[in-house]
Amino acid sequence: MIKANDKNIKTWLEVSDNSDFPIQNIPFGVAKINEEVFVATRIGDTVINLYKIAQLGFFNIDEEVFTSFRLNDFMLFGKQATRDVRDAISDIFNAENETAINNADLQGALNNVDEVEMLMPMEIGDYTDFYSSEQHAYNVGCLFRDPNNALLPNWKHIPVGYHGRASSIIPSGLAFNRPKGQKKPPTAEVPVFGQSNLLDFELETAFFTYEGKPLGDSISTEEADEFIFGMALLNDWSARDIQGWEYVPLGPFLGKSFASHLSCWIVTLDALEPFRTAGPVQDPKVLPYLEYAGEKHVDIKLEVLIQPEGGEETSVSKSNYKYMYWNMNQQLAHHSVNGCNIKVGDCMGSGTISGPKESEFGSMLELSWKGTKTIPMKDGTERKFINDNDTVIMRGFAEKNGLRIGFGEVAAKVLPAK
Repeated sequence: MIKANDKNIKTWLEVSDNSDFPIQNIPFGVAKINEEVFVATRIGDTVINLYKIAQLGFFNIDEEVFTSFRLNDFMLFGKQATRDVRDAISDIFNAENETAINNADLQGALNNVDEVEMLMPMEIGDYTDFYSSEQHAYNVGCLFRDPNNALLPNWKHIPVGYHGRASSIIPSGLAFNRPKGQKKPPTAEVPVFGQSNLLDFELETAFFTYEGKPLGDSISTEEADEFIFGMALLNDWSARDIQGWEYVPLGPFLGKSFASHLSCWIVTLDALEPFRTAGPVQDPKVLPYLEYAGEKHVDIKLEVLIQPEGGEETSVSKSNYKYMYWNMNQQLAHHSVNGCNIKVGDCMGSGTISGPKESEFGSMLELSWKGTKTIPMKDGTERKFINDNDTVIMRGFAEKNGLRIGFGEVAAKVLPAK
């Protein structure tokens, strides 16, 4: 039992019934108010300055880590330190803690969410993107090959992944320009240069690691939980026309590296423990280093919405992280089995998350079935892919037995190409 996860705890801060951030969540992020940057957590719509909390002596950890512009410094203390800080925050803001309620100094650590700017929470040294949704891999295989050869021979034997570009992972809310590059239209004999006309979202989650083992050592599926800090929502944009021309033989490059947006609150793996669930039966049987015990998938409800400029949001997909074929433990075990050293703040993308129903597909490539179908918007327009000045919004939360733990959202507007 993780103390801070007790669903019976109430808080003396105001929290709405459908909030993503009850006292049982206690996520971590980096916030800015005026010129002050600090590590923060959030309960309801209250953003809590953890540096000011630390200065009051509530944590058994160096207070200076909470003045950082990144979570990495805090994460270097490891999982037990994260758990201790969450437990302490849970105690401070427990409705039964009258001493804290009457502590005037605590008020100086509290800010309304509208008063702060949320920054990129992590300094990401390395980024790996997996390809771990069977339905998504099958759909893409059908679109570009045929149903009988949709999954490549290695797909059910290894968590397929590639090394992505960390520098262009940016925080929710930061608009970006439509990418440009080489494309080869189906009717053209030679490639052309220009803006991407097939801009797409990819509904993903990401997990972040603590400091791993030295180069040459591996992390087992059994150990993996101890090396995973938490999760966020990830929109891993794709320029399908650029990607389609470049990806053979070495995989994604410019079609993926122009932007990936990350939600600003990192929800700890501890907070997600109550929502563990069984994964799919893996057939054929995986090799021993990929075997795992217990329920290691997580039931997280996900939604994608498109908002045209000046218009209403239209929900285009509702999926669930539990549909993943390969779980985080297997991904991390495979990533390190060759001796690759995992560093603090490494980002691991899940790959596009598609469920079995058409309404659960995690990209416009699938929803429009490679542009052969249109998706209606509330304003009367239609989409096959993403238009200029569209804002794509992703939201996610886990909910069970009256407890809801959410991520907030990751949202970004597409600006015209430069």
